[in-house]
Parts: sequence; structure tokens; C-alpha cells
Amino acid sequence: MPNSSSVSEFLLLAFADTRELQLLHFALFLGIYLAALLGNGLILTAIACDHRLHTPMYFFLLNLALLDLGSISTTLPKAMSNALWDTRAISYQGCAAQVFFLVFLLGGEYSLLTVMAYDRYVAICKPLHYRSLLGSRACAQMAAAAWGSGFLYAVLHTATTFSLPLCQGNAVDQFFCEIPHILKLSCSHACLREGQLLVFSACLAFGCFVFIVVSYVQILRAVLKMPSEQGWHKALYTCLPHLAVVSLFLSTVVFAHLRPPSVFHSSLDLVVSFLYSVVPPIVNPIIYSMRNQELKDVLRKVIP
Repeated sequence: MPNSSSVSEFLLLAFADTRELQLLHFALFLGIYLAALLGNGLILTAIACDHRLHTPMYFFLLNLALLDLGSISTTLPKAMSNALWDTRAISYQGCAAQVFFLVFLLGGEYSLLTVMAYDRYVAICKPLHYRSLLGSRACAQMAAAAWGSGFLYAVLHTATTFSLPLCQGNAVDQFFCEIPHILKLSCSHACLREGQLLVFSACLAFGCFVFIVVSYVQILRAVLKMPSEQGWHKALYTCLPHLAVVSLFLSTVVFAHLRPPSVFHSSLDLVVSFLYSVVPPIVNPIIYSMRNQELKDVLRKVIP
């Protein structure tokens, strides 16, 4: 049976057998990719060009848009290329690069969402200390920590995953290289190392989740004490988008990477992976701009 030294490429999941359906999938992915580029590009342009949006909340949103652009650019272009050229192949190095960048960008995104929860907590619960606690230097350090934690996760997971011997062929039942599906190709006893690392990462992720929950409990208590109905409406409108993004991101990532092997099902795996790797870069700009009047005003100026 092949091992990691003899595998030079992996075979990704084929969406369709007929040429017409392959071209349809290419067109669909292209439309999704362009929508993500447009939405996040507009967010980046609006925040960069208007000085009124040079605040901590929008600084973190700018970083989120960059991470979203990176994550969707890691998966969809290769899927589009395979659909267009009627192939399933991805090189061993390309697969490792896909895993690295996806873990890097998604890990950084989750860390950034945790930082954004802290930003909302300080803004609503400690407004008088907002500028002192979230100055430009502090914001840069927190953003750097989010990107750095994602990079560290990526190095650990990629090195561990691709050091495992492969005993079950080279067919990956996913449209991109995903750690759980690569582990299915590894020898069962060797998977324990990556499994232990996944459990450790899950514990860290749970710690971030507890921090987010505690932050929003404090925010809710502060909002309920506000005498003005307009004040707590505004506070909730700045928090609800973040909660929606966190809920979608965390639920799908946890299910994709920590479900037991008995729950593996190709169609379900495809839907869940699509939800956490493709959907957030499209819906995040919509969610954050929907109830944000400042951002909508700037976007109207950006879009002629």
C-alpha cells in the first residue's frame, strides 16, 4: 500500500461526471468567488478611504475581510480549475499548502472574532476607557496576535498531518484538502498524534468561546441597564452581526473537524465544509454592513 513518500498527488472530489455539469460548477464557483471578492473588496476600500472608519471596530473588520479573502482564495480557485480542466489532481505540495493556509487563515479569523468580542465589550461596558484600552498600538498588537496564533496552528497541524504515513490511497473525499479527510488516508495508529493536537486546539477554541460568551453576557447586562431605548438598540445592532458570524463559523468548523468517524457522510461533509470555508467570506460583508449606517453611507460614496 502507498505511503507518504510514494504519494506525489491527491485526488479531490469530483462534483460531476458530465462536461456540462462540470462547466456549471465552474460558473457557480466563479460567481461565488467574484461575489466574495467584491463584498470584501468594498469593505476594505471603504475602511481604508474614509477617516471616519479609522476606529478599532473597523480596523478589526478590515483584518476580518483580509482573512476572508485569503481563505476563499485558498479553496475555490483550485476547485474552479479542476472543474474547468476536467481533472481531480492536486500535488502533494499543493495539498500541504492548502491545508497550511486554510488553517492559518481560519485560525486567525477565530482569534480575531474573539478580539472583536472584547472590542464590543469595552465599547459598551467601559465606554469611558475605550480609547485607553483600545489605542492604535493595542489594536495592532491584538491583530498581530490573532494572525500569529493562526500561523502557529497552521505550522503545527500541517507538520503533524503530513508527517503521517498514508496507508489508504490518495483519494480525498472533499473539494479541497481538509485535515479529517487526509487523516482517513493515514494509518490508524499514526492518527493519534494529530488527534491529540486537534483536541488541544479544541480546548483553546473552547476557551475563546467561553470568553466570547462571558463578554456578551456582560454586554447584555449593560444594555438592559441603558435608560434609552435608542441606546440599547444601537448597542445590539453593533453586536448582533458579530454573534451571527461567530455562531456560523464555530458551529460548522467544530462539526467538520471534531465529529466522530461514524458521522462521516460525503454529502453532509461537503455541505458543512462549504458552510465554513466558502459561505462566511460572502455573508460577512453583508452581515456587517446590513445594520451599520456609517458603513452603508461610505459604501454609497464608493459605489457610483
